[in-house]
Amino acid sequence: MRLASSLVFTVALTSAVASTGCGKEVVRGANDPSIDAYAVSTGLDKEDIQRALKETLDNLRAAPIMNQWRTTNPPPTVAVFPFQNSTSEHIDSMLDAMLSETESWLVDAQVVTVISRERQHQMIREVEGQANPVFNQANVAKYGQQLGAKYYITGKVQGADERNDDMRRVQYFIFLQVIEVETSAIKWQRKTYVTKAIK
Repeated sequence: MRLASSLVFTVALTSAVASTGCGKEVVRGANDPSIDAYAVSTGLDKEDIQRALKETLDNLRAAPIMNQWRTTNPPPTVAVFPFQNSTSEHIDSMLDAMLSETESWLVDAQVVTVISRERQHQMIREVEGQANPVFNQANVAKYGQQLGAKYYITGKVQGADERNDDMRRVQYFIFLQVIEVETSAIKWQRKTYVTKAIK
């Protein structure tokens, strides 16, 4: 009898705790597209990335380097390297998403051969050594040569973080670049801006 009473009490207590702790509703973005419309932090989100990429890649589509790639046979080989994050924000995962979107866009455009990012990690280990296989922006040209890439796409993000008594604002300056491996010449560059605030 004591075991049954104890079990009933435990179930009742668990139900009470669960019902008070679950006041929020979980909603899927596919069912409510407005979820993505609101900013919830000063970090970059999907809306910011999509808008920034639309501006930059629309510009690349009509750029002289893209026209050159369209007429080059065989298609030039392009590597996509990580962004340099010079902000105080923890946005590296969104910058990786931006690179993946750029990589997909290049593959879909079918004007260049895109080197697999997994292959790049292997090559970085070869250049940097097994003890410290971390991407080093200073060695990008070496990476490109190792991979046999003629060009690489990379980017950088800089920011201004301002605060006062009532507000915090972060302004992002996002640059996307096409760089020729052999000469390190910037063949194309585009910047876009994203501003986020907490009021």
